[in-house]
Amino acid sequence: MKQRIVTGVVAGLAFFILLYLGGYWFAGLILVLSLIGYDEFLRMNGLNKNKTISILGSLGVIGLVVPWQEAGISIERLIWLFMFVLLAVTVISKNKITIDHVTTAFLGMVYVGIGFHYMVETRWLAENGLYWTLLVFLCIWSTDSGAYFTGSMIGKTPLWPTISPKKSVEGAIGGTALSVVVALGFAWYRPDLLSFAQAIWIGLVIAIVGQMGDLIQSAYKRVKGIKDTGTILPGHGGVLDRTDSWLIVFPFLHLAALLPHV
Repeated sequence: MKQRIVTGVVAGLAFFILLYLGGYWFAGLILVLSLIGYDEFLRMNGLNKNKTISILGSLGVIGLVVPWQEAGISIERLIWLFMFVLLAVTVISKNKITIDHVTTAFLGMVYVGIGFHYMVETRWLAENGLYWTLLVFLCIWSTDSGAYFTGSMIGKTPLWPTISPKKSVEGAIGGTALSVVVALGFAWYRPDLLSFAQAIWIGLVIAIVGQMGDLIQSAYKRVKGIKDTGTILPGHGGVLDRTDSWLIVFPFLHLAALLPHV
């Protein structure tokens, strides 16, 4: 427990400092996290020792995380380009690298790359990037905390026992309520940026989609028979363990046009 607390405090402090600094500081942190997360994904699928897959997939993650919009390069083009390259590898390798290998690697590349891309894009918003990024992160974390404490105190009804036996319906409701409260706090602080009605909607979406992101990772780990995706954070598991909700929430909010765009 002591190790978990120390790791959480140190990692959290470093994260908030770089988030506050923004720009290339935060983008650099996100890029490092994305590459570690992608390596964890490959390890879960037994592909990390395949150097061709690892290198091409990592290049794809870098290409997707970096915001190229100002250079006129769209994410759609990059996704198609890396898909083509990976599929071409099956031909060039004469099926030593199979379609199953590249489809798994491609899925991980898009899952990790797009998820982290929208974190950078949110922080790089020309107006109030720090405000919107903090709103999303604090709602995600309040959902986790609210769900944990509510579930611990009054949780009786399993939420999804075949995927995550410890989660409860009561916990999910508690986490959602706390997320909405936090979002309302942001609306109260800057009513010129966020109305109370918008705050309620965003708080609900973050909580529901974030918990689905958590369950997605739980389902994946259950299939693979592992507890954590990695060991880089003592007492906390791997990068994907800590960012499972982030990777789903940030893209969802942007694609649903619930946050401003760069």
